[in-house]
Amino acid sequence: MPQPKQNPNDSFYVEPRSGERFSLDVPRWCADGQRPLLINPQPGIGREDIDRGTRSLWRYRASLPVEIAKPISLGEGCTPLVQKEWDDFRPFFKLEWFNPTCSFKDRGTTVMLSYVRQLGIDAVLEDSSGNGGASVAAYGAAGGMRVKILAPAYTSPAKVAQVRAYGAEVQLVEGPREESQREAIRQSSEIFYSSHNWQPFFLQGTKSVAYEIWEDFNFTAPDNIIIPVGAGSNLLGCHIGFSELLAAGQIRKLPRLFAAQPLNCSPLDASFQAGVDTPVERAVRTTIAEGTAIAHPLRLKEMIHALKDSGGESVAVSEDEIVTALKRLARLGLFVEPTSASVAAAFARLTARGVIKERENTVLLISGTGIKTASAIAEMF
Repeated sequence: MPQPKQNPNDSFYVEPRSGERFSLDVPRWCADGQRPLLINPQPGIGREDIDRGTRSLWRYRASLPVEIAKPISLGEGCTPLVQKEWDDFRPFFKLEWFNPTCSFKDRGTTVMLSYVRQLGIDAVLEDSSGNGGASVAAYGAAGGMRVKILAPAYTSPAKVAQVRAYGAEVQLVEGPREESQREAIRQSSEIFYSSHNWQPFFLQGTKSVAYEIWEDFNFTAPDNIIIPVGAGSNLLGCHIGFSELLAAGQIRKLPRLFAAQPLNCSPLDASFQAGVDTPVERAVRTTIAEGTAIAHPLRLKEMIHALKDSGGESVAVSEDEIVTALKRLARLGLFVEPTSASVAAAFARLTARGVIKERENTVLLISGTGIKTASAIAEMF
């Protein structure tokens, strides 16, 4: 079975602003002073390193910075790539709702919880507006871990029910999304904070979608990928994965990465359009794309870098555009949650502007299913 290509002693947490390093052997979710961490760049793998006997994202385990002997796996990854007609275009849709808890979050969770359990942690805390909490609850149950989820009081009842069904403790928190995170940090002295927004091993899982798309396209990279972006774990995962493939000589250039955000909550777009990598003031309003309603993303600088490094850009779409895109996707047989519909709305914008051409291979990442938000979607039809 292929093992990590980089010596584990060469891998470490790094605080990107100061360059300070921390050992991967010590459980932590942040640097001292509550600063977000990353893992140093990995060398990437080639097609010969894929564990072809494994039908899950663990087929790319050789790309990870450490060996994980006993993964907590539910068969995540290996999601369908479906091509559809869209006017004169034929984009590909990466259907991430085929993951075990029906969202892309399972990619990050399987690696993150497998890693922390290997270090001896048997109870975890997470804050989430829905999909992340469901994922951590499911994988915690599968791994015999105790899980507590803090979620905004406005979270979709179906998502809360899913979290509770896995046996996790749920605490609903009044106020905006950020208040759940603040409460989780307050409780982190009592139970390990295994946050999909903070813990860097989550990105080591989401990067698998880049390896998978590379394999989907017969070991090449598509021209463009459009991604729904809130905290940025899908965007950063794609950038990390394709950057590793580029470093390993497996692709000739990065695909252009495009970030789709609802205009009502679009801090990444505000900064990108202003040409800076620091926060820019923009009004925040309620959005039907609740999965991307992150007003103050932790890794804003890294997300801006990912867009610029790949030659992509951000797109902020209106609520009406999201609804129109959701309905159009449904007519194609794709019932998506509003958060995912934002990528189709962004695709419509980018093609109309001529940024994306007919001859190019373009992938739209569909991060979650409409089943989870069916009651809200019912009001649109």
